[in-house]
Amino acid sequence: MSVGIQTIKVSDDDGSLRLDRWFRRHYPALAHGRLEKLLRGGQIRVDGKRAKAGDRVVPGQAIRVPPVENTEPAIAPAPYRVSAADAAMLQAAVLHRDDDVIVLNKPPGLAVQGGTRTERHLDGLLDTLRFGYAERPRLVHRLDKETSGVLVVARTAAAAAFLTRAFRDKTTRKVYWALVVGRPKPAQGRISLALAKRAGPTGERVRKDPDGGKPAVTYYQVVDSAGERASWLALLPVTGRTHQLRVHCATIGTPILGDRKYGDADAQRSGMPDLRRLHLHARELAVPHPTGGVLHVKAPLPPHMRQSWEFFGFARDAKDPFVALDLSR
Repeated sequence: MSVGIQTIKVSDDDGSLRLDRWFRRHYPALAHGRLEKLLRGGQIRVDGKRAKAGDRVVPGQAIRVPPVENTEPAIAPAPYRVSAADAAMLQAAVLHRDDDVIVLNKPPGLAVQGGTRTERHLDGLLDTLRFGYAERPRLVHRLDKETSGVLVVARTAAAAAFLTRAFRDKTTRKVYWALVVGRPKPAQGRISLALAKRAGPTGERVRKDPDGGKPAVTYYQVVDSAGERASWLALLPVTGRTHQLRVHCATIGTPILGDRKYGDADAQRSGMPDLRRLHLHARELAVPHPTGGVLHVKAPLPPHMRQSWEFFGFARDAKDPFVALDLSR
């Protein structure tokens, strides 16, 4: 059964969700392909303007929902049950907390949001980070499930709107650390390689696509190396494409250690430490703070990467090699 045109205001609980995830939460019968078609045709609008699936919505915005089949809002899911162990784990991961922002050192292996076959995820654990607030904390960006490191959570709707704009407008500065197989040549450089998602026999993968892909730019710098065997890279992504750093590192011939999706056999070489986990870590983040100034946070390495740094004799600390880098080039 279809209903007429609806205009629905975004609630506080839904603030900073991607638009496609907002529809998945409230209108699960609407297929993604149909959603994309409606967006391309301008039938779905946010505050009267055309929108894209990846746009984030903020509390108070009005979403125009056209007549479609089975668009009755979904029944609210059962409350997410947080174990005492998960609550303790997440609270121990807090790197910074103030009235507006919480910064976590996300552990590897924890998905940021739920999905098919993903029942345990950070979004479901956020109630344990209220710290006395009535509002539930909100995600404003994400990391891949296997990537560890700095992740920002907003404590209020106003902070979520501010931080979402900061990430969207690229006024943030992120530095990642990776352990890669081999040594890139030259030892520092800029990777500019368009990427696109493509379906394959083993599921969706991101591939280089100079003609039809979206622009993706990454700066890299070798911080230290174990000869030609492995290198510690600092990576600064200018864009934020899905799996960008993993694909870019693999494309220049130095896949990230433990990357089974893009590294193939090279990332699983025998004699390397802990091949089961991806060696990619969001080390530093500088982000404008909702009340003014810039919040700068560093996250220590997770245990498996700390052990690999010890294995190769790396110092486990380094200054940001991109401080003087002009990103306007």
